[in-house]
Amino acid sequence: MIVTVLLFVLFFGLGFILNMLMKTTWFPIYGYIVLVIGLIIYWGWGTGSLASNLSEYSVADYIPAVGGLMGAALSGWTIKALRVRGYQMF
Repeated sequence: MIVTVLLFVLFFGLGFILNMLMKTTWFPIYGYIVLVIGLIIYWGWGTGSLASNLSEYSVADYIPAVGGLMGAALSGWTIKALRVRGYQMF
């Protein structure tokens, strides 16, 4: 439970800062997906097939990943809403 909240806050903050600096709304989501896929491939390198590695994870492993993805997505929606309302970041 704590890891889920921490990943949510971490990726919301990183996504918000990236959105302000790069002025791209959905880049943090794409970056998060690339990061997760890269980690799965790195951890499973040489230990078997990808399907067998993914089946070894439990729900407790997937919930923090979803929390991080939700943080990245919410940062994009927040920046988009702020820009619609007239706020300009950098």
